[in-house]
Amino acid sequence: MADHYYTQTPQSAHKPGEVCYEDRCGTLLFSTDSGVFSRTKIDQGTEILLDALPNLEAGAVLDLGCGYGVIGVTMGKRAPLCSVTMSDVNERACGLAKENAERNGVKARILQSDGYASFGEERFDMIIQNPPIRAGKTVIYGMFAEGSRRLREDGSLWLVIRKQQGAASAMTYLESLFQEVAAVSKKAGYWVIRCTKPNGTKGEINQ
Repeated sequence: MADHYYTQTPQSAHKPGEVCYEDRCGTLLFSTDSGVFSRTKIDQGTEILLDALPNLEAGAVLDLGCGYGVIGVTMGKRAPLCSVTMSDVNERACGLAKENAERNGVKARILQSDGYASFGEERFDMIIQNPPIRAGKTVIYGMFAEGSRRLREDGSLWLVIRKQQGAASAMTYLESLFQEVAAVSKKAGYWVIRCTKPNGTKGEINQ
């Protein structure tokens, strides 16, 4: 079976690479490899999401499904006083995220985890996701539901989803979990969705 970017232990031969990202905080360099998401360039959805994210002065930020760490490293570089956690099920991605945080002078915690399985009861001020659409609706909607329970008071969940991959239906589901759900950016077929004020329900997934 071929590796996916959400494979826990990729078996594909290593193909080290490097990508550059020009952010408002400056130039960032990332080491990449085979077996991780978007290894040859920064994914357009990730760029659009980062463009829409507000600057935080402080707080606990989680980059869930971090890949090689673009979102978490960028947020840590923008706001050095934030406590940044990057997490992925893919152990190769986690190794790269650790390397890239150090490479760009960002202090971050890297945690290999299947969703929120390794987090105990920890909560965050901001959770950011470019969700693994290919993992299927049940998986990603489960992550959304658990994310709604992992926010601190006044916290926010941020997502990017392509319109053709179900952004509208994802918003409908998110509205069962949060009192406030908004598409704050729609660009190049990608929707950036901000969710606040969890309502405490589990949400029902319509197949």
